[in-house]
Amino acid sequence: MQKGSRNAILAVLAAGVLAAAYLLPLGQWALSLVEWVRSAGATGVAAYFLVYVSAVVLLLPGSVLTLGAGFVYGPLYGTMFVSPASVLGATLAFLLGRSVARNWIAARVARNPKFAAIDEAVGRDGFKIVLLLRLSPVFPFSLLNYALGLTRVRLRDYVLASFLGMLPGTFLYVYLGSLITNTAQLVSGQRTQGGMAQQLFFWGGLAATVLVTVLITRTARRALDNALAKSSHPNTPGAQEATS
Repeated sequence: MQKGSRNAILAVLAAGVLAAAYLLPLGQWALSLVEWVRSAGATGVAAYFLVYVSAVVLLLPGSVLTLGAGFVYGPLYGTMFVSPASVLGATLAFLLGRSVARNWIAARVARNPKFAAIDEAVGRDGFKIVLLLRLSPVFPFSLLNYALGLTRVRLRDYVLASFLGMLPGTFLYVYLGSLITNTAQLVSGQRTQGGMAQQLFFWGGLAATVLVTVLITRTARRALDNALAKSSHPNTPGAQEATS
């Protein structure tokens, strides 16, 4: 198949996925899946895992699924479920971006002025830059999975850095999901009122989780900005030290 035809097919598929995300009741389907998983045992776990991986690859929003994992499995097991699913989905997208979807993704990221600096920085220190990108998402998560396939980062570094970098955000969403008491609240964001001790536990735990995530994100963003600045101006003293 010629490159032009392949790119056209990819563009049509991407447009179809975006249209589905806006026109189809994906949120309601996700809620129905969460409700079914609660009583489906091992079959439900396997189905939920496959749906989560597919959502990442298809660029579909996965926040409801992540919250749902916390709701169904709790903060610890929910994180243990979502983390490998999100990493697997991100890895499949990375491999697609490095192969069949390469030209289509290249056309999309060419519009982003930061990507050239990211590409240069990844070529110099792949693991560190991917880790910082995951901790401080200057790129949308779904697009970043594909875009990093265009860079020179090694697959091993990409997978490990993605696993570590996505953990704080994953735990935050899963923890929020674990505090919800029924599936309707996964969309509304409301929760039932409890006693004083329950409210203190809720707000205290939520504040601590959000604070840690924000601190990690801010620190990572500053480090990432410094790394990208060095890549944009390779003749500065800091950049020369980094490449020596």
